[in-house]
Amino acid sequence: MAENIPMLALSPTMEEGVIVKWVKNEGDAVAQGDVLCEVETDKATMEYESPADGVLLKILAQEGSSVPVGKEIATIGEAGEKAEGAAKTAEPEHEKEEKAVEKPAEAEKKPQEPAKAEKPPEKAEPEPEPPAEQTQKPRLPEEAPPQQKMTKPAAEGKFVATPLARRLADERGVDLSTVQGSGPDGRITRDDVKAAVSKTSPQAATAAAQGTLEDKTIEITPKRKVIADTLSGSKFSAPHFYLKVTAGVENLMAARARLNKSLNAHVSVNAFLIKFVAETLRRHPMVNATWKEDAIEQHAAIDIALAVSQPDGLIAPVVRDCGAKGILQIDTELKALVDKTRKGALTRADYADSTFTVSSLGTYGIEEFTAIINPPGSAILAVGEFMKICVADENEQICAKLCAKLTLSCDHRLIDGAIGANFLRDLKQMIEYPIEPLY
Repeated sequence: MAENIPMLALSPTMEEGVIVKWVKNEGDAVAQGDVLCEVETDKATMEYESPADGVLLKILAQEGSSVPVGKEIATIGEAGEKAEGAAKTAEPEHEKEEKAVEKPAEAEKKPQEPAKAEKPPEKAEPEPEPPAEQTQKPRLPEEAPPQQKMTKPAAEGKFVATPLARRLADERGVDLSTVQGSGPDGRITRDDVKAAVSKTSPQAATAAAQGTLEDKTIEITPKRKVIADTLSGSKFSAPHFYLKVTAGVENLMAARARLNKSLNAHVSVNAFLIKFVAETLRRHPMVNATWKEDAIEQHAAIDIALAVSQPDGLIAPVVRDCGAKGILQIDTELKALVDKTRKGALTRADYADSTFTVSSLGTYGIEEFTAIINPPGSAILAVGEFMKICVADENEQICAKLCAKLTLSCDHRLIDGAIGANFLRDLKQMIEYPIEPLY
């Protein structure tokens, strides 16, 4: 018997998913565990596996559709079985818009039926019949609004455009029927509309070339929405306080240079920092804990996340059990996670349930900053640029040393000032004297 397959929550915070690509086509045989399609979640693009054996009878959500969790995306049944009774859901936005545009055109083709005249009262004079010309020629609909005229499909065939492309076309007065789409199946994208604007308007082309600011609407992706909700919840529910120190990093960089030379490799600075943080967390378990409203949960495993920037938002892949791993193993796993992040291939196991987070903006030239705690952790370390600053040495002589400014954001519900201060003091000591973790 045919059954409708719903959109499942592929991440713990997912509320809807976008169908990126169908791997199987209608009529294809599928087995449980086969990849049906690729779905963009709030975190990454993930594979949706078939929950049943059979034949893909009907695709209910087309590529580009945004489907709420629980809504059907396909029908699977036995070969030859009809997919009747399966209500079509998750209609792509561009199809909804096109139908709204096509209604006036359909009204032109279908003549209006004359209203049936009620039986006139007795002895009343009969109303004159309308002229023959009036009964045969349908009344034209009222003129469509400007945006409908601009997005009306071309006579020779339909065009498909993303909602953002349509909105930009409306704002710029672009006739989408004249735009060549570069997206899947010829879909018109925002960039296609921008290119059309540049071609038709030399002033717009000059402004784009010079980087002139312009009004535009940016669509909120599921990932960006989750980032906003998560960090807003963290900032307003967890009382943040901040601790700052300046740590010398010359010994760290020297140790790293010796290691890279001996291995003929390139071990990242982040691998060193994560290892030092892990060793410090072992000595201060309250910083490696989670607030549970009715209890404080201290974690046995030290799972450290590293904030990684992407074009569509921030994500923090996690290196698991860092306290039991050396710098080389941490570096290997970290590089693999960063590579998966760049490809959008992270799974929930790669980013969920960190106990501490490290965020570094030093490569962007940022000297120091404060970061928002990444739940369910209770602290996050912000690392600034490694830079030369003037300090007093042991002989009180002014000299230039390579240093970095560290800022620890703490959740005051479970981390008191003294706990956070002791943690940051010991972390600074380890960074300045890399042999410290061996004691």
